[in-house]
Amino acid sequence: MYSKKELLVHSLLFILTLITATLAGGEWVMSKSVLATGEHFLTLDDFWKATAFSIPFIGILLIHELGHFFTSLYHKVRCSLPFFIPVWLGFIGIPSIGTFGAVIKMKGFVNSRKKFFDIGVAGPLAGFVVALGVLIYGFSTLPPADYIYEIHPEYADESFQGYGEDAIDFELGNNLLFSGLGEVFADPERLPEMAEVIHYPFLFAGYLALFFTSLNLLPIGQLDGGHVIFGLFPKSHQYVSLIAFTGFIGYAGLGFISPYLPGDDLLIRIPLYLAFLYICYSKSGLSVQNKLTIVLSLAAVQYAIAFVKPEWEGYQGWLFFGFLLGRIMGLKHPEVSGLREISTSRKIIGWIAILIFLISFSPKPFMFS
Repeated sequence: MYSKKELLVHSLLFILTLITATLAGGEWVMSKSVLATGEHFLTLDDFWKATAFSIPFIGILLIHELGHFFTSLYHKVRCSLPFFIPVWLGFIGIPSIGTFGAVIKMKGFVNSRKKFFDIGVAGPLAGFVVALGVLIYGFSTLPPADYIYEIHPEYADESFQGYGEDAIDFELGNNLLFSGLGEVFADPERLPEMAEVIHYPFLFAGYLALFFTSLNLLPIGQLDGGHVIFGLFPKSHQYVSLIAFTGFIGYAGLGFISPYLPGDDLLIRIPLYLAFLYICYSKSGLSVQNKLTIVLSLAAVQYAIAFVKPEWEGYQGWLFFGFLLGRIMGLKHPEVSGLREISTSRKIIGWIAILIFLISFSPKPFMFS
């Protein structure tokens, strides 16, 4: 079914991604003070310890993609093997997670709403089940509380007041599921702060798995969540996708334009931001007039909110992903012939997928300062 060249390329990408994720994991497990200053060197011992992060993390991504893959085979839809995307920026002092994820390319024509739904929902559900197991194991087997002193010996010094202005402060943003699992399965005395989760490989791997799962389950366009919405709402999925994207990009850019910014900055930001928003709607299927209406209205609402509640800020890290969705992937879902609804069992699975998105999504997943 697949040529030797294809098998070789996909295998090498997977192995390379496992290596880059291990390198990246080794950097996170190291002391924050060392990581922040860039004065570190990853030893062979660090590398092997970091496989406790990379194996479950990349393994969950693999299970996610295999869910898509085997469901495609079941429905006799041709597709590629999983493409893993390795990335490691530690050699230039920039922290990363070792990968940009993985994708499967559909080569065959999907001619039914049921097939779109099954293929789309299989990946997130499969990956979520494994991620749930990894997190439960991670919370249930937390090391003693003084483990953090092995990573940060400076914490034991009562005179320690932080790393200073030049250090990078990094913290993970919580979500309902991660928080709930910690309360149920973890010893409260051993439960780490969100700023320290990066030093607990199973928890960090599970957290990232939830991040990718929730990202894929956004009910927009051709994401897995878009396939779910396409199955659940056969006549209104495009409106749901447009509304969800507008809410997503609206939250992301909240605070980017504010009346409390210096006048010179505001004069530069407003036209650039309006142009950016317009580009984000370039593949929405809307007319120029409707796109302009949405863009101007959205920016006006964001500006008004910033005026009344200047402390309300979105997560500008989402803006790049919003650009990819709106400009590259598009907000519309491919149509199929007919509007035949999916079965009741599939509808239940679809609502379960939506629930998984709600409890796994972190509004501010990675916070740097």
